[in-house]
Amino acid sequence: MKIPILSGIFSDGNSDYRTSYPINLVPVTKDTGVNDSYLRPAEGIELFASTNGIDRGAIVVRGVCYRVIGTKFCRVDRIGVITELGDVGGAGLVSLCQSFDNIGIASNGNLFLWNLHTLFLQQVTDVDLGVVITVNWLDGYFVTTDGEFIVVTDINDPLSVNPLKYGSSEVSPDPIIALPVLRNTLYAINRYSIEGFQNIGGQFFPFQRIDGAYIQRGCVGTLANCIYDEQIAFLGGGQNEPCAVWLGLNGSTTKISTHEIDLRIQKYPEIILSQVLVETRLERSHHWLYIHLPDETLVYDSQASQVMGAPVWFSLSSSITGVGVYNARNFIFAYDKWICGDPSTNRLGILSLETGGHWGEPVGWEVQTKIIYGDTNGAVFWELELMCLTGNVSPGSNPVVSTQYSNDQGVTWSVPRARIAGRNGVRERRINWLSNGSMNERRIERFTGNSDSHITINALEARIEVLYN
Repeated sequence: MKIPILSGIFSDGNSDYRTSYPINLVPVTKDTGVNDSYLRPAEGIELFASTNGIDRGAIVVRGVCYRVIGTKFCRVDRIGVITELGDVGGAGLVSLCQSFDNIGIASNGNLFLWNLHTLFLQQVTDVDLGVVITVNWLDGYFVTTDGEFIVVTDINDPLSVNPLKYGSSEVSPDPIIALPVLRNTLYAINRYSIEGFQNIGGQFFPFQRIDGAYIQRGCVGTLANCIYDEQIAFLGGGQNEPCAVWLGLNGSTTKISTHEIDLRIQKYPEIILSQVLVETRLERSHHWLYIHLPDETLVYDSQASQVMGAPVWFSLSSSITGVGVYNARNFIFAYDKWICGDPSTNRLGILSLETGGHWGEPVGWEVQTKIIYGDTNGAVFWELELMCLTGNVSPGSNPVVSTQYSNDQGVTWSVPRARIAGRNGVRERRINWLSNGSMNERRIERFTGNSDSHITINALEARIEVLYN
């Protein structure tokens, strides 16, 4: 019999069933003839450049990669040479945007402009600017907020601010925390609401509220949102709601986080979630939304979810076992490669399909099944086989894949049993286990390995003898 493996199930200490998502394995919806979907290794991270600080944000302008590294605004070239262009101060993640002539950087409560013609970095020192939480650009204006007002720079002089041109988001009294632009519309994202604005020009504040665009949910943090699938993806919620992951547009929202994702998100206090980074990446047949939590990164795939008819999530981790911090973020596609930063170490990396390891070290992967139910009957598991693509392991290594089972729905597990995954070039290696014990009624199977094995899992086949009551 064939057993589904795209996601699993387990029980927690609160008498509830929880979903187990694959760790460092990417669900792919494709009919291989063996199955209608499979799990492939997540991309590895290879060193691209060493830096003088922690990566804080990135943008590509006219084919060139610019990043804020430590306190410096930098240009990163094709081979990883980093040139410091100026100092923007501060720490933590930054907001970046571009106009025809400048790159805007919101850092340390200030606004800086890098002129693409004069190659000069200048701080906007107009006292009417106020504190800068975030920055974006639309229709000739750099738009910032201090949490209370929407501030625009002068259309003819981006270093000047006219206080008569202040705007605000007044439907709800919650503070403004982000200003994304979608389809030439400015959105003021508040903690519990989102308002849309369109440019109408005029002598004073140039943007007018769009009544039909009002959304009665908001975002928890300045960078906990992004443009995704032609909508605003955000981590947050409305008044008297716990945080979840939403897609919003034209006055309505759609929840894409599952019960399990909500539980993982809501274990953090809001002050921690306010620092979360949400970003997106489009790669081949995948459109991923990354939720970078403090101890793991949760990834949603809209393309796979559409095909499967249910939300498809998986987890990324740089740990060798279980979940852990994913040491890559601020993804930018430049020079025909995905460049990322390490959130805790002074280095930049590139994503690679040729390896599954992170920064030269192996990382673990894990997947488990839903409950295998014998319809009140017991069963003997004579054989289990992972139908895999093998032979792409790290040269010189001889990695193993292990399995464990649980007859009490994930509370306790059997001793791991390992099988050789096959050396590099051994492409017909069968990964199977004989004489795998029995179950009284229910059983969950779990499989673990590390990135040295670098296998793609097509299906799980089981030869089971039912013991009828």
